[in-house]
Order: sequence, then structure tokens, then C-alpha cells
Amino acid sequence: MSDTTTTWVPMAGRGDWTLDGADLASGGDLETAVLISLFTDREANLDDAIPDGTGDPRGWIGDADQLYKIGSRLWLLERAKQTTETLTKAKGYITEALQWLIDDGVVAKFDIYVEWTKASQLGARVVAYQKNGTTLAMNYSWVWKGIN
Repeated sequence: MSDTTTTWVPMAGRGDWTLDGADLASGGDLETAVLISLFTDREANLDDAIPDGTGDPRGWIGDADQLYKIGSRLWLLERAKQTTETLTKAKGYITEALQWLIDDGVVAKFDIYVEWTKASQLGARVVAYQKNGTTLAMNYSWVWKGIN
């Protein structure tokens, strides 16, 4: 059985379930897994600087004592400068967030590209290489706005 299809709604800055008439659509499981992995806040590591200064590490209580953590630490870049170092961190956070899909055998590997798409806007291209030889490219050029 397929998962409920989740799509990104750029104007709202969030994911939402897709309808098929009056029912929830299903399918697109890999895209849904990637969206949840990238845009759900993973708990900060103990040595991470919290950008808003509150010390709140975010995350999800359901991750406690779990082998795989849900989400990414991309939220830590909210107040980051538009630098090469920020791009490197973003790529690392994306890689970390998607690793479970490789570990679970869902995909063979990912190619991850990050770039500044315009002033204060970080974009990413994630290419998933599935074990059956097919690829799926996903572009996120509108997600991380407001980076300094």
C-alpha cells in the first residue's frame, strides 16, 4: 500500500496532503519521504548553535532512543550568511536527513547539489538513484528564503 501523497505548497511554506477527488491521493512515496526528511525539524546536536538564541533544540519527541531520526537540521541555517560555508552545511544537513533512505535500501544513492538561486535564497537539487535503475530528480529552489 502506498503512502498518502504529500506535496510542497511554496506559497504557504509547508507540505500538504494531495486530494484525489474527495479522497486522499496515494503514491509518490519517495517524494513524500524526501519532503518529510528535509522539512521536518531534526533535533539539534549538542554542539549546534541555535540561531534564535533560545537554546530550543527543536526535534520530535518520537525520535528519543530511535535508530533513525526524523527531519533535517536545515532550520539551523535560518540566520546564516550567504556564504560557501552555509552551502557546505546545507549539503551536509540534506545528506544526513536522507541517509536513512539509503540505509533502509529504499534508494541506492543520492546526488545532492546546493546553490544560491538568488540573493538570500538557497536552492537544492536532490537526485535519487533507485535500486531498479531509475532516477528521480527533485528541485527545491524556493524553500530557504531570508538567509542573511
